[in-house]
Amino acid sequence: MYATKEADIAREHDAAIQPTIFYMDIRAFGKGFDAYIERAEKEQGVRYVRSMVSAVKEIPGSRNLRLLYATFTDDGKPVTHEEEFDMVVLSVGLKPTEATLETARRLGISLNEYGFAEAPLYHPTESSRAGIYVAGAFGEPKDIPETVIEASCAASQASALLAAARGTLTREAVYPPERDVSEEEARVGVFVCHCGINIGGVVNVPDVVEYVKTLPNVVYAERNLYTCSQDTQIKITKTVLEQGLNRVVVASCTPRTHEPLFQDTIRQAGLNPHLFELANIREQDAWVHRATPEVATEKARQLVTMAVAKARRLKPLQRGTFDVQHQALVIGGGLAGMTAALSIAAQGFPVYLVERKAELGGHLRHIYIGFNGSDPQKVLTETIERVSNEPRITVMLESDVVEVSGYVGQFRTTVRAKDGVGKEHRSTTELVHGVVVVATGGQEITPKTYGYGQLPGVITQREFEAELSGRQVDTYTGTQDDLSTCLPDTCLPPSVVMIQCVGSRNDEHPYCSRICCSQAIKNALETKRRSPETQVAILYRDIRSYGFRERLYREARRAGVVFLEYDPEQPPVVSGQQSAISIQLSAVSGQPSAKPLRVEVVVQPDKEAVTLEADRVVLSAGIEAQPGNEALSRLLKLPLTAEGFFLEAHVKLRPVDFAADGVYLCGLAHSPRAMDETIAQAKAAAVRAVALLAKKQLTATPIIATVNPRLCAACGLCVEVCPYGARRLEPGDEYAQVVDVLCQGCGACVVACPNKASQQKGFEFLQVAAMLDAALA
Repeated sequence: MYATKEADIAREHDAAIQPTIFYMDIRAFGKGFDAYIERAEKEQGVRYVRSMVSAVKEIPGSRNLRLLYATFTDDGKPVTHEEEFDMVVLSVGLKPTEATLETARRLGISLNEYGFAEAPLYHPTESSRAGIYVAGAFGEPKDIPETVIEASCAASQASALLAAARGTLTREAVYPPERDVSEEEARVGVFVCHCGINIGGVVNVPDVVEYVKTLPNVVYAERNLYTCSQDTQIKITKTVLEQGLNRVVVASCTPRTHEPLFQDTIRQAGLNPHLFELANIREQDAWVHRATPEVATEKARQLVTMAVAKARRLKPLQRGTFDVQHQALVIGGGLAGMTAALSIAAQGFPVYLVERKAELGGHLRHIYIGFNGSDPQKVLTETIERVSNEPRITVMLESDVVEVSGYVGQFRTTVRAKDGVGKEHRSTTELVHGVVVVATGGQEITPKTYGYGQLPGVITQREFEAELSGRQVDTYTGTQDDLSTCLPDTCLPPSVVMIQCVGSRNDEHPYCSRICCSQAIKNALETKRRSPETQVAILYRDIRSYGFRERLYREARRAGVVFLEYDPEQPPVVSGQQSAISIQLSAVSGQPSAKPLRVEVVVQPDKEAVTLEADRVVLSAGIEAQPGNEALSRLLKLPLTAEGFFLEAHVKLRPVDFAADGVYLCGLAHSPRAMDETIAQAKAAAVRAVALLAKKQLTATPIIATVNPRLCAACGLCVEVCPYGARRLEPGDEYAQVVDVLCQGCGACVVACPNKASQQKGFEFLQVAAMLDAALA
């Protein structure tokens, strides 16, 4: 992924660059990663070559580099290549620094064989010493989203430990008195950001700055490499004071992530935070006009001109406050939901845990074998017991969320539950709470290929795992029976073929399900541990045993598990047979024997046609989103990805938050992930929720609707369209009224009002009209 990102950015710098990536396995296992690889290949022209480079030599004279590597022709013949490149970039791994190792020694933290502070299984961010937590790459090499998640997970552990002392050492931020600018002529300062190459590599930023200086009421303009950096924030505050600015415009990236930062910056200079306007010249300009810098520069001029036109008419806005309900609602009673509920409760707050099924556990109920001999069912039992014994958690089984109203800090949710002997009668309960954690889980994809459901002996990894644990699985009915008369070791089949990426990385589910490779290796190792003579082969596209899971991959190969690569354009073919001559998977040939299943595969890279005969064909089926996500997304007004998973606010900066305030996300509802990753994400969501619950009051949004009584006809349209119940029009009223604390500033009433009696603070008609006039001029 790192190599692909660098190749992608290199192409953005110079379209003439021709990047080639040599790889063994593409490990694009994160949310949206496979799509990123595909875009790089199809849209940016990144070339991927599956081959290990055997030599790199400098060419005398040109000092270019010649690479020696081998591939195979379509008929399976090896071909050696020599190819010349201007530059070779090595994708190197990570290791702890000497300073980090010294810190670990001083703290007395145990390290693994690689020098990392690896967390105990199912206890993410914990170290070998109680009260010392580890987050990020010091625990294990990982990417930015997982690092941010782990940081919040560690914070949740610390928050639970110190819950009794919460608030005893906090200090309120102190701001200077707010300057009254109502009688002042507009003095606008404009700061245009390069954003590294994101904007500066496309837009002629110096040209934009010189143009901006000619606009009415602009008394100061400059450009910055990164306007969001701390040193630039200090400079903006200083400039506001020195230049007497009373309006500030920043031309940079999306306001979704950086507007609050800039508003706080000008507040530190004594200005009302809403005397600020942001022009998005990255997402709305540079990123969509990369191929035409002249067009991008002209558009940047126009966007900044519009922002300045509006800024001249901005008015100070005041913020009200409202009380917070100090209870949390967690939707989903699987591992993620239970962990989030326990973490919130441990930090001192009551929790409603709503589960639509008759028992807690979710997907964890189908995981019987863990890594390194661990017992997931023990984790399940202990977690359910902790939830049941936690007085702050109210569990609501066989219950569905049917209605949600209110807003951050003051949600009202109607839950419908089954009750009575026949479970036919349904009762409803209204819950009042301050935050919501969505942990609705996912489900196993039902395979539609390889004879699943038709050929006896073709099962999924989940079903095979149940067999290994002593439960018999009926593929056709999905039922399980305990094998009371059959020991697991004596019931293992003599030969097993596993097929990876079943139902994933295709047109229907174009993403990696992340856990499948590790699950297959784990079950293959368990099979070899119990029955070393059982022959196991894994047919794969890419082995994605990321991080320390690589140890399992090596262990499986040492144990005799055979790994065979296949091309997705030529997937394996599974068929049944009455009798056949067994082709042994190992090098040692045995006696001919009848096998019920035949698997034909063209093995890569040498394209050899191989036939394997097996007693079991185990399909590594992926994970898909819960069908109920769409209904819940409508109730909570939450976005979904194209694949049906919930979409977080920002993949790196806010990986467990939604764009909607007060609503958080964890577990399989976010994307496929392993148990320890689910626990970390659940605790991360919990501490984000607690950060809000710990406040006595919240600041209400000042961007709310207003009503001009002289123009209002009391037609009631605004009352009908308001989704928050923030409009009131009682019989006899001459005009509609706005309940400020309920209004969330969505603007629906402004659109519905036929005679412009409703306006939106911060987006008044004259302000918007000024932007349109500037654009048309």
